[in-house]
Amino acid sequence: MSKATNLREMSGEQLGAELEATKRQLFDLRIKASTEKLDSPSQIRRMRRQIARIKTIIHQREQVAKPA
Repeated sequence: MSKATNLREMSGEQLGAELEATKRQLFDLRIKASTEKLDSPSQIRRMRRQIARIKTIIHQREQVAKPA
């Protein structure tokens, strides 16, 4: 299963919690990158893309829920 498929199976509350956790991880990675060398610099890109996936799914759900 793709990453987006796994996210689509989550409830809105779970998505919100996942978004906050991913944002926190990204913040921690950025702090670590500024103070020392990261083992894998691509982790920052992966976190940013994960955040974008979550926000996209949340936005899509909001658009579906809106009456036309």
